[in-house]
Amino acid sequence: MIGLLQRVSRAQVRVDGHLCGKIGAGLLVLAAVERGDTEAQAKRLAERIANYRVFSDSEGRMNLSLAQTEGELLLVSQFTLAADTRKGTRPSFSRAAPAEEGKRLFDRLVAEAKAQGISVQTGVYGANMEVELVNSGPVTVLLEAHARP
Repeated sequence: MIGLLQRVSRAQVRVDGHLCGKIGAGLLVLAAVERGDTEAQAKRLAERIANYRVFSDSEGRMNLSLAQTEGELLLVSQFTLAADTRKGTRPSFSRAAPAEEGKRLFDRLVAEAKAQGISVQTGVYGANMEVELVNSGPVTVLLEAHARP
């Protein structure tokens, strides 16, 4: 599973002009499910999102996590993160999980994030979404969750 984490001062997502999710300070995470991902990856990515230290402490160092700052989380599915760009000039999406499996594991990611005690908003899986954000920093980090041995 892949998560593109962005520290934001605010973010929101709309589908067909309707507001689906909106947060203040926290993280916007664009998430992709890859073929072969499991519930274990969803749980691991949720743990990493909740505990990854990208917020400033009193000395200005990135030492605080979303859980510690009680920030909000906006999770948006984005299968294009699983693109294979190694060849040619057009991405291949063969690494992305099939839609049904992707939705199931994305929903699991949402549930696992909520289980971490995080306030979670989402977009609509598979929809054409408009995402607005104010990236704070800017801070953008690519997180990957692999199965633990």
